[in-house]
Amino acid sequence: MIFSYIFLATFSISLCVFIAVAFLYFNNKWLPKILLSLVSLSAGALMGGAFIHLLPESFAEVGYETAGLIVLVSFLFFLVMEKFLHWRHCHKESCNIHSFGKINLLGDSLHNFIDGLVISAAFITDINIGIATTLAIALHEIPQEVGDFGVLLYAGYEKKRALILNYFVALTVVLGGIFGYLFNFIITGVMPYLLPFAAGGFIYIGASDLIPEIRKEENIIKSLLNILIFVIGILLMFIIKLIHHEWDKKYYL
Repeated sequence: MIFSYIFLATFSISLCVFIAVAFLYFNNKWLPKILLSLVSLSAGALMGGAFIHLLPESFAEVGYETAGLIVLVSFLFFLVMEKFLHWRHCHKESCNIHSFGKINLLGDSLHNFIDGLVISAAFITDINIGIATTLAIALHEIPQEVGDFGVLLYAGYEKKRALILNYFVALTVVLGGIFGYLFNFIITGVMPYLLPFAAGGFIYIGASDLIPEIRKEENIIKSLLNILIFVIGILLMFIIKLIHHEWDKKYYL
């Protein structure tokens, strides 16, 4: 019974990608105009997710020094991965697909897998907690998937391919849920170390890849608008954090 709840919850989360990008995918007129705005939203959501959600939990679980070291290792890992992807695909010819698109897919896969582990642990603890956790993650996924879709398009992917890749990445939440159910006794010890690693990936993608793209905008009005959207992405993560706190009070106390 618990496994059924976990599977249905994580599979429902994976469908958020279609809710998020449906209106973008079918509207050719809007997309070019808001593409950089979507990159800004994704950058804000990634940075907010790292500093508001993942790092505070990491500090509480493994301490400042250990969490900080893991973040640095993660940052270096994503740097090496991006350099390898760029060299592997672009050293012989001009590169039509920016490597930060692939790095974004990798980072998002890790994040979704962790979300699956969190959902699994919540349902194993209590069904009500599992439902509340699933709703909170869904609220987080919808704006992030919009931004991720925009990042892939900005990186050079065609819309159809971007949607398919985004969905395959979204399915890693299901894998995380299944893995968490089958190996729950292991997850308890591993999860605290996965959180700062995911945070490091978010910080790398946001600061090294997405924010420099935002800075390329030369029009002052559009630049200010993109900064505002970046802040909105951070605020969305802050609001979700507040919602988490309210649910924690309701279901844990």
